Amino acid sequence: MRPSPAAESAPPGAWPPDPRPPGPAAAPCPLARNPAAVDADVPAAVVRTLRRILDDRVARAAVLDPVFGGDLAARLAEFTLHGGRRGRPRLLWWAFRACGGGGEPPRTRTALHLAAALELLQTCALVQDDVMDGSVLRRGRPALHTDLALQYGGAGPAFADAAAVLAGDLALAWADDTVTAAVAADPAATGVLAGWREMRTEMVAGQYLDLHGQTIRGATPARALRIARLKSALYSVERPLALGAALAQADPHTTAALRAAGRCAGLAFQLRDDLLGAFGAPYGTGKPSGDDIRQGKPTYLLAVARARATASGDRVALKVLDRHVGAGRLTDAQLADVRRVLEGTGARRAVERTVGRLAARSLRRLAAAPALRPPGAHRLRELLCEAAGGAPAAGKPEGHGGAPGAEEHETHGGAPGVVALETGRRAR
Repeated sequence: MRPSPAAESAPPGAWPPDPRPPGPAAAPCPLARNPAAVDADVPAAVVRTLRRILDDRVARAAVLDPVFGGDLAARLAEFTLHGGRRGRPRLLWWAFRACGGGGEPPRTRTALHLAAALELLQTCALVQDDVMDGSVLRRGRPALHTDLALQYGGAGPAFADAAAVLAGDLALAWADDTVTAAVAADPAATGVLAGWREMRTEMVAGQYLDLHGQTIRGATPARALRIARLKSALYSVERPLALGAALAQADPHTTAALRAAGRCAGLAFQLRDDLLGAFGAPYGTGKPSGDDIRQGKPTYLLAVARARATASGDRVALKVLDRHVGAGRLTDAQLADVRRVLEGTGARRAVERTVGRLAARSLRRLAAAPALRPPGAHRLRELLCEAAGGAPAAGKPEGHGGAPGAEEHETHGGAPGVVALETGRRAR
């Protein structure tokens, strides 16, 4: 069998590739003995860790084949290293610190590598989400599949889409490898593996239900909330907090309080993202506004609008939603018609108030964990507020369409709402 061009061009001893796990996860970590340095700039510490991991991964990919290494591996590394607020790593790190972690260098190193793995998981989610949604932009730049399509203009979109799916798979494999290698070097950290495995499945389930909801229209508000939790809220906020707590071997009460706080803030995060998707400018989100409307996403915002229009018998509003939501290409005037329905039914204001209530509830859940240590407890409070979109709204909760307030039994058209999800009860 003739060797590939990569094998022919590889330096002596480089082929076949080294089957051993990549070195950086088990190699000495300069920051492991100085958690205070990580405290000073968590995103920078995570980027340093990611760079060490990704340099190794890209080099190994190039040995396999230089085209593969350049087209997919190097693009993934570039995407992961540049852009994003590193919110998930920050949540994991400060939960780890607030629960007493950081005293042992091996555990600190593991925390940094878990944080890096979260970023790789996020890369997988974003790359494949852009393909599924047909989004041309990500973080204000061409999405990965768009970039590939520009490079290989004659190949057609099917090639670029398929290549981007493979790139997402590669990012997930790298994330798993990073976690596996980190735990192998720190056997006492095996408690994080169950949460990591659950998170991967939850993310895929949420993404599938999001696609399913675009096909089977008319999601209830309760169903839309469940999709929001699985698609984003869990792996964006709740699971990173739980992983940090597990790594620090926190007690069950503290872990439960952190998860409850993260559940509320995570839902607020996704509902706020839905608002930005419908009303925000492209420069604010890095993606064109109105995409959720064009694609018929099963968002809570659209579900509340439909439930309110149905309850009030607003046939004009229902006709606009039926005609335009999920229609694909829409004119600016048609998008404006849908936005007027979102405003006119009170759905926008209702969702904004729900976000505020969830933000406030998140902080109450966090306060139920008195064992959290400074400065981690304070930083977690800041991060939860940031995830939920700022300081929590003050004042008495308000119901929607005459229903009791969200603090009690928030409903929309008779469907169970936020409280059912926040307490872990199943929403149908």
